[in-house]
Parts: sequence; C-alpha cells; structure tokens
Amino acid sequence: MIADVTIESTDTAAVLAGVVDQLTELRTRPDMTGPQAHAAMQQILLIRNLADHHATTFTGDLDRLGVADGKGRRLRELLVVMGCAPAVAARFVRIGTATDIDPLLRHAADGSISSEHADAIVRGLSHIETRSDEPVDPDMRSAQLMSLMSWSSAGMAPAQITDHARTIANELAADTDDGKPAAEDKAINELGYHKTDDGRLDVRANLDAVAGEKLRSLVESLSAPKPQPDGSHDPRSADRKRADALETILELAEKGLADETVSCKPTGGVLLTIPADAPKLSALEFMGSVTPATAKTLGCDAGITVVIVDGEQVPLNVGREKRLFTPSQRKALLLRDKCCVKCGAPASRTQAHHLVSWVDGGTTDLDNGCLLCTSCHHDVHDRGWDVVMGFDRHPWLIPPATVDPRRRPQPAYNRRTLRLDNAA
Repeated sequence: MIADVTIESTDTAAVLAGVVDQLTELRTRPDMTGPQAHAAMQQILLIRNLADHHATTFTGDLDRLGVADGKGRRLRELLVVMGCAPAVAARFVRIGTATDIDPLLRHAADGSISSEHADAIVRGLSHIETRSDEPVDPDMRSAQLMSLMSWSSAGMAPAQITDHARTIANELAADTDDGKPAAEDKAINELGYHKTDDGRLDVRANLDAVAGEKLRSLVESLSAPKPQPDGSHDPRSADRKRADALETILELAEKGLADETVSCKPTGGVLLTIPADAPKLSALEFMGSVTPATAKTLGCDAGITVVIVDGEQVPLNVGREKRLFTPSQRKALLLRDKCCVKCGAPASRTQAHHLVSWVDGGTTDLDNGCLLCTSCHHDVHDRGWDVVMGFDRHPWLIPPATVDPRRRPQPAYNRRTLRLDNAA
C-alpha cells in the first residue's frame, strides 16, 4: 500500500517524481493472502488507468503548447523519443488531441476506464463521422459518445466498442440520401501491417466489395492446386496457396511498373544492404535481417544494386544496377522450358533461376538457368529440391530424400512424359 502523502509542491513534475519514488519502493510480501493480492492488483490497474489518463491529458498540453514543433518533430515522434512504444504514442495522440469528448475525459479521470477503451471510443466517433455525408451536429455527436461509453461501462472489450460504432455509422449512412452501405463505401477502406517479433509481416485489410472482389478474383485465379512433378497432389494448404498467389500478384504488378518507370530500387521491389565486413548481416529495407540463403534467392532473377557499407552504415561503393537475365535470354528460356519446370505455371508468372548461384560465380546463360514460379523457386532454395542441367541441355529436377529416398532425376514439366532412360 502506498502511504498517504501531503502534496505541498506546486511543481507537477516534482509531485509526480514523489509518486514514482513511492511506486519504486513498493514490494510484495511473502505472507500476502489471495484476497490481499487481488485487492492490490485492482489498485495497480487503477493507477495504470489514471497514469494513462494523465498521459493523454499532458499529450494534449504538449500539442497546445507546440512543444513538438519547437523540437522539429511531430507529436507522435516526440512521444516515441521520450520512451513510448509507437502504438501507445499514437493512442495518446488520438485521445489527447480529440475534441468534444469532455464526458469521456471526466469519466476517465477517476481511473474507471482504460486508455484502450477510451481510444476505441475516440476511433469509433471518428469512424461514425466518416460515414456521414454531412457534419454531425453536436447533440447527435454527444448521443453517439454516450452510447459508446455505455458499452465500455457494460464491460465490453475495445473491439466490441468498435463494432458498435460501425453499427451506428451504418444506420446513419442508411438514413441519408447519399449514404452508402458499408460494403460499398471506399471511405472506410483500411490496410494495415506490422512486423512481428519473428520478422514476418502481419497484414490486415478491410475493403469494400469491389476492391475485395478484385483481390479475391486475382488470388483465386492464381491459387489453383499445382501437382508435383511426379503427379502427386499439391501439398500446400489453402492459406499457403493464397499467400503464394498474393506474392505472384505483387511480382507481376512490380514488373508492370518497372516497364513504365525508372526506379531507384532493383527489379523485384527490394533493396538489400550487405555490410562489407559481415555479409551474414544483410538486411532488407523494411523487414530487416535476412539469411544468406534469402539473399541468394533475391539475386536469382532481379536487378541488383550492390551497396557496400562500412560499420557506420556509410556507403563505401554503390555499383550500377545489373539485369541478370536479359530479355533475349528470357525468350530463350521460354522457348526451351515453356513454363515453370517444376509445376507448369505459365511462363508469365515465373522467375529465372540460376542453377549455380550468381553470387557463387554462376554464369548468366541458357545452360545455367531455368524458369521457376515463386512457390517452386522457394522449394529449390529452401526445401531440398535441386535443379541440374542434363546432358540433353534441359533442366532436370532432383527431389529431396523426403520425397524420393533415391533422389531420381525428373524431367522438366514440359517434358514430364520423358524418362531418364528414354533421354539416354
């Protein structure tokens, strides 16, 4: 229990410093009972809610006083520099700079509402406003605010408050002459993504019916099952097939843009930085560290801008962008391979793969290349499949031992009826 303190100072920072000192000294006791631990936890959560409430209030003060502008930063950036996680900083800014939410702030001032719930209410009000073709009058906004607050008081989770706000917004749109149902309203489309702790990208999208139809149509058209070279069923899950289809869509879109514009990035849409003294620490521009194996995969069928940096990330040398397989070489690969040599995907959806990696000294010519789609390309680089050039100057696939313990060579897809003894 924090002892009662008589606050005599008029310096807010000094008062808060005293509270911090008391919290720092707070300890649990070995003889604490269950009810005592429960009561203490309730007080801690109350303190947390109060701290978040004051943090949003002071964020509003920082905005009003122009502190961030004076330091040449945006308000959210200033909070991040001060130690806030980016998501928490964004939450504080949304609540602290919101207008006409005095009832919510009064309700939060006693610690009875968390900042997550307050943020859901603020975002809900903003969502309702975007669904209205006319400005929301103050009385209606007040009623909407009280409705959302009632859901918080009823113990609903922030996500449920957000859903309730969408319901209110849809009803409001339906009552107006120009209102659109949510399924057709592009004004509320959202696309969000964040990098996960294991270095992957988690994507979340909320699209209107037309945009959703475009996405599903493209994904479905590119996610049909692809049999293995031996004729067995596609082992990929439905989600994996859709993810591979999305990557193919991104590659096709990037190639289309590359034909019309000159980009500072290599074809393939990625920029890979390789430290001169530690090539194993190669990193992508947005997603961070990658393994040498992935660096090799990126170098298979892409323009490469070689950027060598020193220990301080200062470029020592920037080489010119190089196209590894020229258009004429791609045509030669197309004439010979026809399609993905492993699954038969159309040539327009394939990449040119170096049998011997270009990074390892492999040459860029017909005898060291073949066509592979995105999924099969990863099978070759990461799942034990090998591609070798046969004596007939056609690529042959060698499956991993998990597929064929004898690892017998299989012909390319366009020659799938051929057998090794027939070729000989």
